[in-house]
Amino acid sequence: MLFLAIPSFAQIGIGISIGIAPPPLGVYEQPMCPGDGYLWTPGYWAWANNDYYMVPGAWVMAPEAGFLWTPGYWGWGNNGYFFNEGYWGESVGFYGGINYGYGYFGNGYEGGRWNNGHFYYNTSVNRVNVNIEHNVYNTRIDEHSESRVSYNGGQGGTTARATSEQEAAAHSRHIGPVEAQTRVAMTARDNPRQRFSAHQASPVHPRELAPVAHPAAPNTGNSRLDSKYQKQQDRLAAQQSQERLKLQASQDKEHRQLAKQNAPAARTQQVEQRHQQQTQQMQQHQTEQMGQMQERQQPSGGGSHGEHR
Repeated sequence: MLFLAIPSFAQIGIGISIGIAPPPLGVYEQPMCPGDGYLWTPGYWAWANNDYYMVPGAWVMAPEAGFLWTPGYWGWGNNGYFFNEGYWGESVGFYGGINYGYGYFGNGYEGGRWNNGHFYYNTSVNRVNVNIEHNVYNTRIDEHSESRVSYNGGQGGTTARATSEQEAAAHSRHIGPVEAQTRVAMTARDNPRQRFSAHQASPVHPRELAPVAHPAAPNTGNSRLDSKYQKQQDRLAAQQSQERLKLQASQDKEHRQLAKQNAPAARTQQVEQRHQQQTQQMQQHQTEQMGQMQERQQPSGGGSHGEHR
């Protein structure tokens, strides 16, 4: 197993043996490509302050024309997990067989290619504005694995091993992460919301959410209008409660399917992480809905208590 020690990245786990396996990789939406020469560098788990934290994926300008990014990965060895740093080079090396998505499906890179000093983007796996960026092509990629396991080896990790070509890539001329990548990693390290413990503390399923909360009772000074607004609040609260029940039923169905299939732990973790994302997105949307209703129901200026907005 190749181990690349880059001193500038010592803060994010290089050279540190961790006894706890990194969490599964999350599912996220790739931002739009900012322009020619930018390559996608996928998100990954790093370690600091006795916790894993997520370094988000980012579009990064390649340090040289023709260079591609080999993502870093966690690997098991000597009774612990070590982080193998990513690097830029003329070919993509071994990154643990980890499915990072967006072209990095465990082996090589399917997100694009260099041609005459310009990078051409595969729009089937990248978000590219084709009205601005014309160096594009579209080749459908068949993903062989939906696993979101984030480490190689050990219990439950991927079993991929480096090929001779991938080993040669690691020993060929290459450079470590550029300043933009270091900056993204350091910002993530200092953000408590990126820590795995913060995600664990969040509700995973709708049944774990607090009951739908009503805004303050309407008090416009017009009893008829207050009654109308109260009914609007009640209808929205009932609608949101039904949305939660529907999502919970869908998640419960997936739980039963996993149990019936005797699914491996990695698959179960992946589903639970997706459930958490669904629940959090719904909670945020419902909070915004109720807040917007409360804003609409505030009396307008000028002392008028008629029906407004």
